[in-house]
Amino acid sequence: MPYNAASQAYKQAENIGLAEVTNPHEIVQTLFNELIKSMSLFEKSFDDKKSSEIRSSSFARSLTIIYSLQSSLDFEKGGDISNNLFRIYEYSRQQLINDLKNGKPDGVSNAIHIIKEIADAWNQIADEVKK
Repeated sequence: MPYNAASQAYKQAENIGLAEVTNPHEIVQTLFNELIKSMSLFEKSFDDKKSSEIRSSSFARSLTIIYSLQSSLDFEKGGDISNNLFRIYEYSRQQLINDLKNGKPDGVSNAIHIIKEIADAWNQIADEVKK
């Protein structure tokens, strides 16, 4: 998997300290955590009409992370799993765009829920590897 490309793309957009993270599994965990945080900030920004700056930055950050996750997929080795993950990431991207266009968070909460499930599964894999 091209984890370095995903890490580089994300670090260029937002500096969250991925430079210290060298384990590919940890990089993806960090991306999931940051995506959930950014999407949640985006969702909450609709509660306050004055938070358009937060909405804009969390929207951009979410899209950057989604792109990083999509570009880290290895379709040759991952097969159906990679294809399904790509679709989920694309769905999440579309929900962000639609909610921004519509001015209300209708779809992003469902996307956050799905991403949390994937992140939980990814964390369980890490726990199993450590054992």
